[in-house]
Amino acid sequence: MLIKSDMLYGYALHGNDGEFGKIREFYFDDSRWTVRYIVADTGNWLEDRLVLISPYALSSVIVEKRMVVVDLTKKQIADSPSAKTDEPVSRQFEEQYHAYFGWPSYWDGTGAWGNYPTMIPDRTNPREANVGGKEWDHHLRSTLAVKGYGIHATDGEIGHVDGYVLDIETWTIVYFIVALKNFLPGKKVLISPKWVERVSWEDSRVFVNLLQEAIRQSPVFSDSTIVDRNYEEALHRHYKLRGHWEIQDEAH
Repeated sequence: MLIKSDMLYGYALHGNDGEFGKIREFYFDDSRWTVRYIVADTGNWLEDRLVLISPYALSSVIVEKRMVVVDLTKKQIADSPSAKTDEPVSRQFEEQYHAYFGWPSYWDGTGAWGNYPTMIPDRTNPREANVGGKEWDHHLRSTLAVKGYGIHATDGEIGHVDGYVLDIETWTIVYFIVALKNFLPGKKVLISPKWVERVSWEDSRVFVNLLQEAIRQSPVFSDSTIVDRNYEEALHRHYKLRGHWEIQDEAH
């Protein structure tokens, strides 16, 4: 299921013993464009630390109730390794965090989740899924911090990141929502991270391998747009590019 990230902000996080917070933002890695942690706003509870929830812990997302069900207790969260709010999330912290909960190390292997395209939590033997996997380097980025980054086509600037469309089964960023504010006021379009040539994190710029005119003529995206397979196929036909679903089918 594809859903706008902005819609998920504020969703209640319900653990095994009740609600413990709400979704504030997401941390994603800049190599696989996959959400690694939900950043929880816990109010007065654990307010002095960064509370991160891995998608490995999620049981379900209930859109109708604006709620995410988390298979953890408050004590498990409170006793988990602590990350400071004013420091980047380190690999050392991630290793301690995943070991504490008994989850696989997503950074081992060639897939989005270790050696797999989707999450396969195995608490009885957490590293089995990744045996022999190759570790890859990455950095975690905040969805709120990257919002506003300039989008640069091959022939110049064309807009800025206005949000994201997430697949809440794989927790990957499937599309950037791009606002063409200074070029076509009011128009928004979708651009896949797969079309990104490079990102200048220092300059807050995303460079895509697309022409300005092609982006301007791209199918319109709005708050009421349903990103279903028909919309995606029309988008990819416009750019004459293969869809992510075609590549996944071939992989299987």
